[in-house]
Amino acid sequence: MNELARHPAAAAPHRPIAYAPARVTHAIDPDGTIRIACPTPLADHDPSLARLFRRAVAAQPSRVFLQERAGDAWRKLSYEEARRSVDSIAAALLARGLSAERPVLILSGNAIDHALLMLGCYTAGVPVAPISVAYSLQSQDFAKLRHIAELIEPGLIYVADTAPFAKALAAIKAFGSNAEVVASRDGANLGATPFDPLARTAVGRAVDEAAAASGRDTIAKFLFTSGSTGLPKGVINTHGMLTANQEQALSVWPFLTEQPITLVDWLPWNHTFGSNHNFNMVLRHAGTLVIDGGRPLPAMVGETVRNLTEISPTVYFNVPAGYAALLPHLERDEAFARSFFARLRLIFYAGAALPQDLWERLEAVSVRMTGQRVPMSSSWGTTETAPLATAAHFLLDRAGNVGLPAPGVEMKLVPSGAKLELRVRGPNITPGYWKRPDLTAAAFDAEGFYKPGDAVRFADADAPEKGVIFDGRLAEDFKLTTGTWVHVGSLRVGVLAACSPVLQDAVVAGADRECIALLCWLNVAGCQKLIGEGAPGALPDLARHPQVRAHVRRALAQWNAAHPGSSERIARAMLLPDAPSIDGNEITDKGYVNQRLALERRAADVARLYAGAPDGDVIVV
Repeated sequence: MNELARHPAAAAPHRPIAYAPARVTHAIDPDGTIRIACPTPLADHDPSLARLFRRAVAAQPSRVFLQERAGDAWRKLSYEEARRSVDSIAAALLARGLSAERPVLILSGNAIDHALLMLGCYTAGVPVAPISVAYSLQSQDFAKLRHIAELIEPGLIYVADTAPFAKALAAIKAFGSNAEVVASRDGANLGATPFDPLARTAVGRAVDEAAAASGRDTIAKFLFTSGSTGLPKGVINTHGMLTANQEQALSVWPFLTEQPITLVDWLPWNHTFGSNHNFNMVLRHAGTLVIDGGRPLPAMVGETVRNLTEISPTVYFNVPAGYAALLPHLERDEAFARSFFARLRLIFYAGAALPQDLWERLEAVSVRMTGQRVPMSSSWGTTETAPLATAAHFLLDRAGNVGLPAPGVEMKLVPSGAKLELRVRGPNITPGYWKRPDLTAAAFDAEGFYKPGDAVRFADADAPEKGVIFDGRLAEDFKLTTGTWVHVGSLRVGVLAACSPVLQDAVVAGADRECIALLCWLNVAGCQKLIGEGAPGALPDLARHPQVRAHVRRALAQWNAAHPGSSERIARAMLLPDAPSIDGNEITDKGYVNQRLALERRAADVARLYAGAPDGDVIVV
């Protein structure tokens, strides 16, 4: 069956979009290393987030900058209103003598007050460290939170409300921290400094002087990666990195200037995707950011649907888990789908690979609503790359392609077995890890290229301008006892698509074993869609449900029939009765699964998968 017959929406035209030309330089070293780069130079830009914000205020003083739910109404803040609060906060931070050695720690999630404090830090030249809410509210031991606080020694800690964060704040103070606590609401009566008076501090000359002094090497923030070995690492993010990255994004996506940007975004600001990529893009273009309080979880995705039904985005950014949660609503809710696609120029995914079935379902809904395919795209990057290092700034027909180097970025593809290890260098790359010179040294090669441990391959080896395809993390791939390599990244994406819509994610086991097996996390909404009326809502019940188990067994059998080789054939699977653990470092709060640590943490389940006589929870394919 040809592609158009299998996926009729692909026959519809794309909605017009202005991309920069896809061009690349290409050279091969004698040792086989491939070097590619963008021949377009990076445009001149002011390397200061403080001045980026001030220019947005000057350009669009009355435009709504930030918007969030306040009960059934909206709280809105214009650019000029935000500027008054931001300058006052900056004055308060300067008066407290805060600095890189005494930065601001933010424990709460996305909100207007959080944004104002972050911008106040940028203006004052004081680094800010937004921390995953899960480390405070879901963690049982606070080990990661204590590690972070001990590493950066904050001078000020912000929470929206002290009540839910009381235990986390106590855990930080337990090791001797004397940081001032600032709260928008002191629900636990901890004697916290109120946020509102802080945001009305008298402003003097010191604020303008601080904003003028910030530059390329000024530290803007510390972002903490989930860490592949346990405790998070503090990635230094400079003003220069982040402003350069916005110029890189604009250079490949010139359509961003064609209309005012409106984002409706839930992605957490403790991650580079939500904060550096999305928040700063709104700043760069003086756009509007609607702070979405929803999440791609069964109990919370309804809030995202409500927000997107009321406000139509111009560009939509999400992770694959987010699209998986939204798709059932887009497919059945006409009003929601119509609003979602009304002004949409681009659908963008990152953070993990998007299964092709999700891609096709999104295109099908866009064609039904608009008669056109809204272009879909992706990029590649990490916390250390600000994050955009490559961008697919050309039309794509399927998932996987992450594009070409952005202006100013050099890519070095180093042969590593059967794969090409990706290394990058450019103005958007971190100078290193806070107080960890050992980790910094290990992260870069002798030529100064950052080594993330990822692999890529060319979409067309004879036409480098067609981009590169993410080819998994080198550390995740393994060999079976037969000596056959298993490429985890592509296998995982394929299996998730084959089992759609019931699997949220999967961990691939089989290192030094004779065959491949899976530990699978369930997608509650997808399982309920499969079962229909009377479907349970609890994960243990869904994991045992005969319809769910039969669907997975049947889907994997079909997968095996199409992929009979030992490097792709799935022998057994187990449906896990719980969610991935953040304390166990199995998953980040934007949905990226840590394959190695999940397998270590669930060693007992892996042993059950490979038992000579598997128990009833194991699906034998």
